[in-house]
Amino acid sequence: MVVAIAGGHGNIATRLTRLLANRGDRVLSLIRDPGQEPDVAGAGAEAVVVDLETTDAATLAGRIEEADAVVFAAGAGPGSGAERKLTLDRDGAILLIEAAKLAGISRYLMISAMSADASHRGEEVFDVYLRAKGEADEALAASGLDYTIVRPGSLTDDPGTGHVAAGTDVPRGAISRDDVAAVLATALDEPKTIGSTFDLVAGDQQIDTALARLAD
Repeated sequence: MVVAIAGGHGNIATRLTRLLANRGDRVLSLIRDPGQEPDVAGAGAEAVVVDLETTDAATLAGRIEEADAVVFAAGAGPGSGAERKLTLDRDGAILLIEAAKLAGISRYLMISAMSADASHRGEEVFDVYLRAKGEADEALAASGLDYTIVRPGSLTDDPGTGHVAAGTDVPRGAISRDDVAAVLATALDEPKTIGSTFDLVAGDQQIDTALARLAD
């Protein structure tokens, strides 16, 4: 499989790249900063330098046309202001939807956030973030693509356990970035995750079992 990862230098994206590369998949790592090329190459990816906030859908489609699937792992980050939550967390995700369609790529995985909601109220930066993520999720769900929207809880750098809780009614909690990456890698191969939007926290079910049960 060829997988294009937007935000390829991020913490979860780097972990996902290693997992995919180690199992023999080819990874196209979409990065904005050419200085990050050695890092993504070291993780096993081919760097594709492109700025999601300035490019257009046709150009992006041309850069990812070899991919079988895309993963949106980009984000403005905790130190950014409200404007970039809109231009990257929302608009960047929507741009990738448009580019995937143009390139004929049907599979799209989104890293969202627990409590993401297009109707969320408030004007603090975190409120804008939750609304932006919710709007991106809604756009993907309405896109006609084979989507999976993963909404992790609080992220940690603890070692992964391979055990999670996934669903629409899981209590709030934390999850390691290792386990989020492992869930994404597994979801790429699990048809039952197509059309699913689910929260994700640490739990007691093995990842493949938890994802297979999403459609039950």
